[in-house]
Amino acid sequence: MDDALFVHRIHFAFTVTYHYLFPQLTMGLALLIVALKTLALRTRNPAYDDAARFWTRIFGINFLAGVVTGIPMEFQFGTNWARFSQLTGGVIGEPLAMEGVFSFFLESTFLGMFLFGEKRLGRIGHWWAAFLVFVGSWLSGFFIVAADAWMQHPTAYSRLPDGSFQVTSLWGVLANHWAWLQYIHTMSGAVVTGAFVMAAVGAFYVLSGRHDECGRIFVRCGVIAGLIASLFQIFPSGDLHGRYVAQNQPATTAAMEALFHSQAGAPVVIMGQPDVERQRIDNPIAVNDALSFLIYGTTKAEVAGLDRFPKQDWPTNIPLLYFSYHVMAGLGTLFVALMLTAGLLLWRGSLFRTRWALWCLMLSFPFPYIANTAGWMTAEIGRQPWLVYGLVRTADGFSSNVSAANGLFTLLGYMGLYTLLSAFVLFLLYRQIEKGPASEPAAIEGGA
Repeated sequence: MDDALFVHRIHFAFTVTYHYLFPQLTMGLALLIVALKTLALRTRNPAYDDAARFWTRIFGINFLAGVVTGIPMEFQFGTNWARFSQLTGGVIGEPLAMEGVFSFFLESTFLGMFLFGEKRLGRIGHWWAAFLVFVGSWLSGFFIVAADAWMQHPTAYSRLPDGSFQVTSLWGVLANHWAWLQYIHTMSGAVVTGAFVMAAVGAFYVLSGRHDECGRIFVRCGVIAGLIASLFQIFPSGDLHGRYVAQNQPATTAAMEALFHSQAGAPVVIMGQPDVERQRIDNPIAVNDALSFLIYGTTKAEVAGLDRFPKQDWPTNIPLLYFSYHVMAGLGTLFVALMLTAGLLLWRGSLFRTRWALWCLMLSFPFPYIANTAGWMTAEIGRQPWLVYGLVRTADGFSSNVSAANGLFTLLGYMGLYTLLSAFVLFLLYRQIEKGPASEPAAIEGGA
């Protein structure tokens, strides 16, 4: 039974991690495409229209891959996590259904209009198409986050005699404070990904001497958006979300910092290796009193350690949670340093002559994917051993009639299929980047 549970957890972890490689880019690019279209309207410079068309093609490829990889996750609720679906479907089914409406209808409809209807829509209509793609994309993201936030911090529910949950107020689910804090943190992370990818492609064009004007636009837009989003990711979004986690899931916060013993003036451990058996951190490099200050605003406050909670309620994999959190936080700090340096060079007018900075921008594009993945791992591993925090344990939610062998067979199948999908998506992206920004609207209609 335990083996089957482990396989089902790995199965869903793999599919959701792979899937999120695509939405984080589309949600980030959606805002940046609106910015490019706005600049095109204000400046009348056709290069901004070319830039927007180019990134919409990249958006479209990722959107398609996101849809293809998102659908199996919906089925996994019934195949691998049937008991969880039976218990919680009356609550999380509503935001998930709304996500489908906005993703498949609003976002996809206006994406088609943006890609193929520029001549008929006109400049103002084309801007509105881009804006509504952005609205659909970000609404879709909100409903997904709202469903996950209910699992992290359940609100507005009642329990039926059979043990299942039903929603008592849809607004109560959507207005969940956890949902809004998690949402702004997730979306700023998506903008970081979009900005870094845009800056990386722009740096590639500038370094290779191709599509120079659009390349410079990509770099400028990516650096400015990346700097703002990276700063926002740390403060206020990361700070507020971290405080809320500490208030509502104190065991999670203690495990994220490997704080085994309650402590006044608790430190932030920058680097170290948690030893769960001996309940200590080996080779720690710490900033004293920092954790107390970050959570409570004073260096003397006591922070609850894991010793305050029963061991059965500790996160089930403290080392992985600790390292995921520190990878996310470390890369977030690196993003600010890189974009601040690039921003200063851009302000001084020397960025496009500073090849080492352009190389750094070009090579940095994978790191937001790693940081966003580590951030979601922190959130989901931190919630363990609960599927719905404090209400439904993970061990009580999986499909016990689906054997470990069946789960492993389908997992290997997904791995093989996603390997082929990865090659196909990378080929399409490579072809678009090699082709470069289109110079005429007709190029979209004939070659998207």
